[in-house]
Amino acid sequence: MITIIDYGVGNINAFVNVYKRVDVPVKIAKTKEDLLDAKKLILPGVGHFDHAMTQLNNSGMRDMLDELVLGKKVPVIGICVGMQMMANSSDEGQMEGLKWIDASVRKFDETKIHQVTRLPHMGWNDVKPVKDLELFRGLENDSIFYFLHTYYFECKNQNDIMAVTEYGDEFASAAHHENKYGIQFHPEKSHHYGEILLHNFAKL
Repeated sequence: MITIIDYGVGNINAFVNVYKRVDVPVKIAKTKEDLLDAKKLILPGVGHFDHAMTQLNNSGMRDMLDELVLGKKVPVIGICVGMQMMANSSDEGQMEGLKWIDASVRKFDETKIHQVTRLPHMGWNDVKPVKDLELFRGLENDSIFYFLHTYYFECKNQNDIMAVTEYGDEFASAAHHENKYGIQFHPEKSHHYGEILLHNFAKL
């Protein structure tokens, strides 16, 4: 059972549809009671960092999520801004992050980007795993995913980097620490590559 955290930010239905296609049951959590007995969590996110953090903090689920993720070590995957929220802080806003992974969120340096349209980083790009983890099983070679972001995840511990992508410089497009996973790209918009990854998460 996959529990998707619905705090008013992110396209919940897109994830539900992916898991229906691979025959994995899904539950949507809008209250802390909905989180009881969660076995795997998805934290989606789009938009501005502070807005997403405010929405989550006001949802009534924050304390329960900390208990599940930090206390009970329930596997969780943060997606796009959901990944960025797992960091300590973000250059995009003033609020503290969840501090689930020791990282900061930084803005891309536009002077290093050669594309005509520099920011946001939008469209398909390569994702190269640097750790041998089940999440990327079957996606080790020539996998591309859809991105839409202006800020990136900077791990304090290089061992937490799970996959890298090139955009101006190389950045961590996926991170992993213990039971916590973060991916900057959108698997729900990445066709069969994203379907494989989300199915892999269900099988962890």
